[in-house]
Amino acid sequence: MNYPIVVDVTLRAGIADPEGATIERALPALGFDGVAHVRTGKTFRFDVEALDEASAIEVAHALAERLLSNPVIERAVARLEG
Repeated sequence: MNYPIVVDVTLRAGIADPEGATIERALPALGFDGVAHVRTGKTFRFDVEALDEASAIEVAHALAERLLSNPVIERAVARLEG
């Protein structure tokens, strides 16, 4: 069976996010007051052929840890899309 997967990759807590900081500093000039703690990340979408949902998530998590993220500084969360 084919399972649509979403993997969200974000920086771990305590890791500096200069891109997020730059966005946060620009927000007031664009009229977005009151927005704080901006953090950036990446989202990946793909399909996994597997016997069941748990197996598909396991494959997606392994892929995220080995290829899509740097586990030392990033956190990857795999889930079924939907």
